[in-house]
Amino acid sequence: MDKLVRGAALIAVLPASVFPIAAMAQAGTVDTGNTAWLLVATGLVLFMTLPGLALFYGGLVRSKNVLSVLMQCYAITCVASLIWVAFAYGWAFGDGAGHNAYLGSGKIFLTGVTPASTAPAAPSVPESVFLMFQMTFAIITPALVVGGYAERMRFPAMLLFSALWLIAVYVPVCHWVWGGGWLQQMGILDFAGGTVVHINAGVAAIVAALVLGPRRGFPTTAMPPHNMTLTVIGAGMLWVGWFGFNGGSALAANGSAGMAVLVTHVSAAAGALSWMAVETYRYGKPSVLGIVTGMVAGLGTITPASGFVGPQGAILIGLVAGVVCYFATQFVKRVAKIDDSLDVFPVHGVGGIIGTIAVGIFADARLGGVGLADGVTVGQQVLTQLTGAAATVAWCAVVTWLLLKLVGMLTPLRVGAEARPRAGSCRPWGARLHNLTGLFRAARAWAAAVVRSRRIAAARRSSARQPISRIPARARGLVREEFSGISGNFGGGGIARAVMWSARAAIQAAARQDKMPASFRACALSLPAPTAHTNIDCRDNK
Repeated sequence: MDKLVRGAALIAVLPASVFPIAAMAQAGTVDTGNTAWLLVATGLVLFMTLPGLALFYGGLVRSKNVLSVLMQCYAITCVASLIWVAFAYGWAFGDGAGHNAYLGSGKIFLTGVTPASTAPAAPSVPESVFLMFQMTFAIITPALVVGGYAERMRFPAMLLFSALWLIAVYVPVCHWVWGGGWLQQMGILDFAGGTVVHINAGVAAIVAALVLGPRRGFPTTAMPPHNMTLTVIGAGMLWVGWFGFNGGSALAANGSAGMAVLVTHVSAAAGALSWMAVETYRYGKPSVLGIVTGMVAGLGTITPASGFVGPQGAILIGLVAGVVCYFATQFVKRVAKIDDSLDVFPVHGVGGIIGTIAVGIFADARLGGVGLADGVTVGQQVLTQLTGAAATVAWCAVVTWLLLKLVGMLTPLRVGAEARPRAGSCRPWGARLHNLTGLFRAARAWAAAVVRSRRIAAARRSSARQPISRIPARARGLVREEFSGISGNFGGGGIARAVMWSARAAIQAAARQDKMPASFRACALSLPAPTAHTNIDCRDNK
């Protein structure tokens, strides 16, 4: 208890703008404005995981693993929520008495939490709102780790590992930094989770990638994102949700929250542009994946500093984040050849380390920050930040490795080659990425129309291709209806060409399996291959 008192005394000597709740600690009365803002922020942070992170990751993986990633994000949300309510909240923010420097205690199944109760860390909002806000952080952190082992970890092992990791890694570090633990007593500045969220997630991801090994084909086989549209949509949701992530960490609707939102936005913009600039310099043009990854790097890097720095410092942090995280990504994948599938460590881990150290510099009032504690120099604060970052890296790396080994003894970690689903397969999630029943129906209609036209022989002799205008209107309408919803997944000649390719493949596969009369089979196997110059148009000819 005496250590907790000393930690509170340390917070009390800091400027009110650094810890805005300190000025209200004695009152302990609920403020409706603060409560309303934290409720909104809670929804924004949950929105970051579901659906933001799920879509962001889902677009980056190959099509056969999209449902797997979405399922993992949803399952982690459910498991982490129940663990947080059962005991993790008390361990993270409760009074641990003699062991409070390392872990809290109490609040089992939220005992003592009532509509009128408040938490010591947030005396101006109901405790139920505060614990729910912190729950969303506990949800997104293990969900971020998914990107390190995506496409190769079995679902039971993933779920067990995520639950144990939340208990053994996230909760202790959260208590050290925010719950009155030893790092908070040292005076570490981590406004919204540079150590607790980003360094933790990044280190856990790269350790998992090392333990599980690379995906089959890495690094010789290209594994590009299957749907950048999903990734960009998810990235936009993350950007918006991050306002609640950082702004809500002020735990009050005040100037500190407003400044946190402002610096979050400008750092994200700076990170996106600097990443884009490096890509343009090296390859002659930017990429969509690059600009959204740079944006996430800027957001992750500003997180620990968001309540302590000004706009000028945030822009510099974002610019540095985009450049450093870009080269960190290249080093991990191309030099170290570590298959961190979705670049969690070089973006979140490296970004979190940069931001944690940078806050010790840019929080200085002379550089536009809110100022350091009385008597603390920039050098002393940077040393404290380095200590916190190093302790987080060491604890997370060791415990994550041990947990993976433990889980591996209880259930296999990797997905076997025989269990890997084909693209769009319904195994093991009881659903398909796309329902292809309509595709096959449209394919058969198209092929039947081609066969009835009796022009295949002439097309083969003259290398001409059957124009879609010769296909009956009923078949054209069916093709247009069935494929309009998934046209975005096809490139090259557009939807019509994709229809012809899909139809040809479906009909010829059925022909080879003897699923059609012999007279029809010969025609089906001789269907011409569509080319980029095929004269096709899905619109009815007027």
